[in-house]
Amino acid sequence: MVLLVGSVPARAQTARGPVALLTVDGAIGPAYADYVARGINRAAKEGSQLVVLQLDTPGGLDTSMRTIIRAILTSPVPVACYVAPGGARAASAGTYILYACHIAAMAPGTNIGAATPIQVGVGGQAPQRDKNATPSTMERKEVNDAAAYIRGLATMRGRNADWAERAVREAVSLPDGDALKAHVVDYVAPDLPRLLAQVDGRVINVLGQERTLRTAGAAVEDAQPDWRTRLLATITNPSIALLLMMVGIYGLIFEFMSPGAVAPGVAGMISLLLALYGLQLLPINYSGLALIFLGIAFMIAEAFLPTFGAVGIGGVIAFVIGALMLIDTDSPGMGIPPFLVVSVGVVAALLLAGTASIALRTRRRRAVSGPETMIGSVAEMLGDAPHEGWANVGGETWRVVSATPLARAQKVRVVARRGAVLEVAPLDN
Repeated sequence: MVLLVGSVPARAQTARGPVALLTVDGAIGPAYADYVARGINRAAKEGSQLVVLQLDTPGGLDTSMRTIIRAILTSPVPVACYVAPGGARAASAGTYILYACHIAAMAPGTNIGAATPIQVGVGGQAPQRDKNATPSTMERKEVNDAAAYIRGLATMRGRNADWAERAVREAVSLPDGDALKAHVVDYVAPDLPRLLAQVDGRVINVLGQERTLRTAGAAVEDAQPDWRTRLLATITNPSIALLLMMVGIYGLIFEFMSPGAVAPGVAGMISLLLALYGLQLLPINYSGLALIFLGIAFMIAEAFLPTFGAVGIGGVIAFVIGALMLIDTDSPGMGIPPFLVVSVGVVAALLLAGTASIALRTRRRRAVSGPETMIGSVAEMLGDAPHEGWANVGGETWRVVSATPLARAQKVRVVARRGAVLEVAPLDN
């Protein structure tokens, strides 16, 4: 009997349990990479039989995309990519993620493709180039690497590898019906329940083990992004990071100009730390970052130096140029729009102009306290003085000197001060 049992071929394990639903709606960045990786790990710990990754993305960062793909390839739970709802797309990085999943599906009215690596110029926009121009060596290396990567994923999952390579080299796209016919995806389903009904009974190889899915009518656990993911997605948005940096800068400037206010300094420090944390998760150009820090230094110095805006304007110019250069990525949707950079620069210039105007008016204003306030004051002589005597100045008795003789009770005007002695002249002069 032992020999007979040992001779029976191993059968596929039947996977039972809930279905975990992860939703990615937007550009692929560090926040979504962390969300998907944690979601897959949690699904494995909770005994889910399938993870459904509902996808709608224009693309994203290469590093974040590869983090998600590594999580899928090493997952002990099968992962199904579902491009949905209608009108959604799996463009650029989304195409690679779909090819990496054990099951690929699309909703009607969706599309996939356009996976060519692009060089992004100022503000995250791809620069215009001649279609007949010869690609540079770096561009060829990037395209060849991406083509080999997606072809490897397609071969692993038994999908159309030739079309996958065309999506990289020629930026082609397919709607849902054509993608199904071309064997780019496995299913087209209008909603999640019907997708789960279609994959019910399918046998999937997961890390060398075959599993049979029993998903028809299975419970779906919707794992929406938590506060951590939403916060990370917000501060890793390059535009938000730039605005946080500006809030931080001016919070500190106002705190330096009005010590003890506390609130501007606290808000500024929190905003600046959040901005720096978000930027360190993004691919940045260090020359642009250096220019931004130089601009920050100049703008803070403007609060202390009597340059009436010269240093501050230099800081604004350095900040704007640095912000335009800051994000160093070929990912769509991850650049900083030029109009936002210019708007921030204009606001900074207006604030600096206001600061300089206040400083200029302050310097021109007559002193209201201190020894300088005595110059021009009217005093009354307390006695006769040929050239030196005593006078009442604002209720105080001062020693005075004059080039002309003065009489008791004569009105005089203070014209200068030399230490504890005032120089006066007759009021009628």
